[in-house]
Amino acid sequence: MPAQPFACGECHMILADKVDQCPRCPTARVSTDWQGFVIIMQPERSEIAKRLQVSQPGQYALKVNIY
Repeated sequence: MPAQPFACGECHMILADKVDQCPRCPTARVSTDWQGFVIIMQPERSEIAKRLQVSQPGQYALKVNIY
């Protein structure tokens, strides 16, 4: 069973396998403790993107738990 990927605690982007630092938020903490999954293709037309404050296409977690 593969390990769950990291998600950025700031922008919620789900990171590629074995990546443990967000390229958009390099100082943000990352976590494998996240919930929900959404793929945003056209952020300018997406209500979910507006609620998550996402401006770039990509894969995002709906909730990221940082301890």
